[in-house]
Amino acid sequence: MAEIQIKHYNKIVFFTGAGLSAESGIPTYRGKGGVWQEYNYEDFACQRAFDKDPQKVWEFHNKRREFINGCQPNEGHRIIAAVEQTKPQTMVITQNIDGMHQRAGSKKVIELHGSLWRVRCDREGTISENTDIPLKSMKCDCGEYLRPDIVWFEDPLDQQKIQQAVEAIFQSDLFVSIGTSGVVFPAAQLPAVAIQNSVPTVEINIESTPLSQLYQYRLQGPASEMLKQLCSDSD
Repeated sequence: MAEIQIKHYNKIVFFTGAGLSAESGIPTYRGKGGVWQEYNYEDFACQRAFDKDPQKVWEFHNKRREFINGCQPNEGHRIIAAVEQTKPQTMVITQNIDGMHQRAGSKKVIELHGSLWRVRCDREGTISENTDIPLKSMKCDCGEYLRPDIVWFEDPLDQQKIQQAVEAIFQSDLFVSIGTSGVVFPAAQLPAVAIQNSVPTVEINIESTPLSQLYQYRLQGPASEMLKQLCSDSD
């Protein structure tokens, strides 16, 4: 892997998707064996479903919490966290809601799609950390049902987080995409931001994506293995 190596860069953005957490045993969403091949998002992962039956939606998300809590960050998560320790201007932009980056030790994480480990009250506009398994109370003190602080299908993304991500890419000197399908917008537009600003780009994935041809460098294989190559000290 002599063409490009992490050691030659200091302001790295890691852009991660479900393919990274798949190595921890967490199913992807759209690929083979993905969550939304087994479940219908309209029953469990949109505001309409929550308004209709919040207890049913919470039962689903409590099961996801329990399952993900039983998984562990993988070597890819740990490599990224280690890079951040030696290169403090490193930033993680993730589409994942599992909290694995933080559990591996990453501190600078922009969660584009929210977190399964936060809840919010839309009536009061409050957001709080919550790691209860299962959720001890589905309701806020005000009486409103709490909902997971994640971006469901049909929800808009937080424009402030998108702006934070864009600014991080503007300031970066290397953009590394890992395990993202390239089909979820507007997150899928972020690689183009790097390319348009002449930031070197790397794609790590086990298969080609609709955006693969845009990247300057492509590493095809398991995320942890490819990250190990990218972060190798050898020339």
